Amino acid sequence: MSGVALGLQSDKLKNMDAVNRQPARSDGTLPRKARVFITLSAALACVVLLKAAWNWESPDFFKYAAFVLAAIASSAVRIRIPGVTGTLSLTFLFALFGILELNAPETVLLCAMVTGIQCYWGSGVRARAAQAIFNVSSMTLAIAVAETAYHTRALSAQAVEPALRLAAATCVLFIFNTGPVALMIAMTEARGFASTWRECYFWSLPYYLGGAALAQAASFANRVIGWQAVLLIGPVMYLIYRSYRLYLERLENQRQHAEEVSRLHLRTIEALALAIDAKDHTTHDHLQRVQLYAIEIGRELALGAEDQEALRAAAMLHDIGKLAVPEHIISKPGRLTPEEFEKMKIHPIVGAEILERVQFPYPVVPIVRAHHEKWDGSGYPYGLAGEAIPIGARILAAVDCLDALASDRQYRRALPLDEAMKIVIAESGKAFDPRVVEVLARRYVELEAQAQSVKREDGGLSHDVKIARGEAPGAGFESAGPQAAKAAPMDFLTSIAAARQEVQALFEISQDLGNSLSLDETLSVLAVRLRKIIPHHSFAIWVCRENVLQPDYVSGDDFRLFSALEIPLGQGLSGWVAENRKPILNGNPSVEPGYLNDPAKFSTLRAAVAVPLEGVNGVIGVLSLYHAERDAFTKDHLRILLAISSKIGLSIENAIRFRQAESSATTDYLTGLPNARSLFLQLDSELSRSRRNHAPLAVMVLDLDGFKLVNDRFGHLEGNKVLRAVAARLKHACREYDYIARMGGDEFVVLLAGVQPEDVHGKTGQFQQVVKDIGRELFSGNLLTASIGVAHFPGDGTDAEQLLAEADRQMYKEKRTHRRQNQGAEPGWKSEWAAIVQ
Repeated sequence: MSGVALGLQSDKLKNMDAVNRQPARSDGTLPRKARVFITLSAALACVVLLKAAWNWESPDFFKYAAFVLAAIASSAVRIRIPGVTGTLSLTFLFALFGILELNAPETVLLCAMVTGIQCYWGSGVRARAAQAIFNVSSMTLAIAVAETAYHTRALSAQAVEPALRLAAATCVLFIFNTGPVALMIAMTEARGFASTWRECYFWSLPYYLGGAALAQAASFANRVIGWQAVLLIGPVMYLIYRSYRLYLERLENQRQHAEEVSRLHLRTIEALALAIDAKDHTTHDHLQRVQLYAIEIGRELALGAEDQEALRAAAMLHDIGKLAVPEHIISKPGRLTPEEFEKMKIHPIVGAEILERVQFPYPVVPIVRAHHEKWDGSGYPYGLAGEAIPIGARILAAVDCLDALASDRQYRRALPLDEAMKIVIAESGKAFDPRVVEVLARRYVELEAQAQSVKREDGGLSHDVKIARGEAPGAGFESAGPQAAKAAPMDFLTSIAAARQEVQALFEISQDLGNSLSLDETLSVLAVRLRKIIPHHSFAIWVCRENVLQPDYVSGDDFRLFSALEIPLGQGLSGWVAENRKPILNGNPSVEPGYLNDPAKFSTLRAAVAVPLEGVNGVIGVLSLYHAERDAFTKDHLRILLAISSKIGLSIENAIRFRQAESSATTDYLTGLPNARSLFLQLDSELSRSRRNHAPLAVMVLDLDGFKLVNDRFGHLEGNKVLRAVAARLKHACREYDYIARMGGDEFVVLLAGVQPEDVHGKTGQFQQVVKDIGRELFSGNLLTASIGVAHFPGDGTDAEQLLAEADRQMYKEKRTHRRQNQGAEPGWKSEWAAIVQ
């Protein structure tokens, strides 16, 4: 192409060149009008060259030869321009310099010669004959017209500045150099001339004008210091060019790195999509179709390049959050319960949290987080509405719904596509953006045809492949025990006896489990019975409380070790059994959390069998048996445990409920202290002990002063907080064997065994200080005080009623004393109260 002659090349035109590319005709020839154009150009160029050769003369042949050699040497050098798709050659400067310093024949012959050389040297692809002829011809004509424009008499007569004349000649050169090439492309590819020229060449006009300025500077230097000095600038220019090339190579490396990062993100997307495929086998084809629909609709809605890339990624990854949804919910062959739907609704948020860690260079996360939002604000997770929903999420929501309706699901068969589209249209303006639905309704048939034509190159993940290699896992298979493998075959009499013994043992266990509501008694009987039919060295019942398995009954070896363990649900051997509701046979006891990899905690137990214990509302615990020998338990042992596990679970659940009911009958629900009923039982017991041992006993009744004001001013919730704080502090201030109970309301009773009357005064002062401290901490003032009455055995009474009545009388006596003191200081007290409640 003629652009090569001036050093102008375009990466795009390397593939679009009118002569070098495949012709539009099937016979391999150029279109007729293109061949005519090349012929006319070549004929005119021959005339111009002959005229230049006829009129050729060189005032300074050595100068001309030097510039020709310099132009030829620089013809292979091309400068890439950042931000555009083309390159410039240094030969461009010699062409413009020739217009200024050489005569017309010299300039025409120099440019024609260098253009021909450029067609075969440094271009990367050897030019065909037609291309070389066209390039030389168009360059010859362009430089001839530019020479004429510069030296035209009209401009010279008007005394126009040489710089302006050179600018005009440069524009003419630009038009006549790029115009023929654009015209050739337009004729060959049946495209518009103006659009081709504007798209492929117009970007180079500023560089033409910049080259003209450099040529003008070189011409000035030629006149001042001579052409020899100008040529010596060539090596300097080459060093500058080499530095520029290194800079561009560094930019290119950075660009390639950025592209590699982008490709890495795309591979990450594909890997995450495969993770979804592993979780839900119906999802992958759904994702492929949704991606195609979404991208096409995004293009029609004129989304920017960044938004389109974000939509492409989000369409593949919008369901990644389903990795956090239990598989039985995803694959449920029926409608979800409200609880299951609540679990399903977390997947947009979880998906967004997962993708935030990928750090995509475009906004994928907002689309994934909002793809279940609805146009009218009734969606989830945040209830966004209208334009507040990201456009990518709005596209994804409509497309996702259409594909879900038109695809088979576990809970229903697929609807016909037209029927599914009607449902989506009905939701326009409610669930979906009307603009998105309008585009989808217009193009869904076309897009479905495209989706059907796309074939998956990969076969997805291998779910059902059979692996021939690998005989056993490193830890070995779950084993039924060596006894089962080595045991000699039993005759039928022995088998009958063993079966009868097993049935009898199971019957006895069933009978024993229903005989008592005491949990300890129930479990101890169970441990004895099980040892007869399943040999073991340690027995443990783990009860689930707040997602932690706690040992409720432990016997046998390592009693202390197991009694100290608390196993989080899902961890260790027993935790796994509880979470998955599946038994385990001959597991390793050392994996129980608490002494795993702890050298200070060592167990000699080597095998375990564990079964889940289920009650009315699910798993309540785990029964675990441990043995000192590896693989000690057999499948028969597991079968026996499974046969009685439901009965054991129900019995334990009933015993736990009984224990809770029993505890609530004697315990105050608010403070956790014993209640009045428990107090009387304990007081009778303490009195009996005191009588036997002739030991003193103090009964102390404590009542809170100011508690009614707390309830009136701050509310009953704050009052409850005060009662809990007082109960905890009093318990902390007492000895381990002292007894504290809540009598009712704001009244507490403390039983102090073995305390002499003269020692009680210090204790009452300590308790009063405790109450004052609580008032200051919670209300920043002396709002709370305590009135305390004390009765002593045997001086003030010999039975419970007498002692409590006397202590109560003493307490009210002290309360009246406090009231009179407060009335005397009422003005100051009221001002303090006012400060507290403000």
